[in-house]
Amino acid sequence: MNYRQMSVVKLGQIDYLRAFELQHKIHEKVLKEEFGNVFLILEHPPVITIGISGSEENVLVSADYLKDLGIAVHRIRRGGDVTYHGPGQIVGYPIFNLNYLGRNVRKYVSHIENAIITLLKEEYDITAHSDSKFPGVWVEDRKITAVGSRIRHGVSMHGFAFNVNTNLDHFKLITPCGISDRGVTSLEMELGRKQDMEVVMRLTINSLAREFELEYEMTDKEEFLTLLGE
Repeated sequence: MNYRQMSVVKLGQIDYLRAFELQHKIHEKVLKEEFGNVFLILEHPPVITIGISGSEENVLVSADYLKDLGIAVHRIRRGGDVTYHGPGQIVGYPIFNLNYLGRNVRKYVSHIENAIITLLKEEYDITAHSDSKFPGVWVEDRKITAVGSRIRHGVSMHGFAFNVNTNLDHFKLITPCGISDRGVTSLEMELGRKQDMEVVMRLTINSLAREFELEYEMTDKEEFLTLLGE
């Protein structure tokens, strides 16, 4: 098994719980060393997720109101508090065997953050930064990428959510990541125009692979799901 490589699978727009189920199946195969490193890249329909340290008080509207908007809510075993996923947001789930890549969790999170920071600077001349108190990627005091991971038996799950053309009004329904005195932003907001999601996905894949010093191959979605037993 080549652990200096990752298989990239583009899942398109996929329900959050369906993607969560796939992550678990892939995690087991990576853990058993039946699969190497896998990187899922996708979008979700509108959904609010609450991490293991999260508080439901950070969801600012009623369940009925969210239902009327078509926004689901799920409590999930990942790091972090409350976050939002929706169309126009690139979600990346690296399911990596850190037993071979280095088990330092903070360093792993830093690699994810640095991949987006580097992409923003090199491709769009946007200066972004990380914050030791608040995981993620920030443009001044505005979060452009949320990061929330779970490492189990040395294999990662969950990952990051990069706002590209995201509906930022939906973040007003929550206290994002439990932080009330900072804002959120997107690539569209920073540049003043909508972005080509396929282009930004390609740049994201390239930047992540470079940051982790991995080669990568694109894997057909249907072929991959067949290998997974789906």
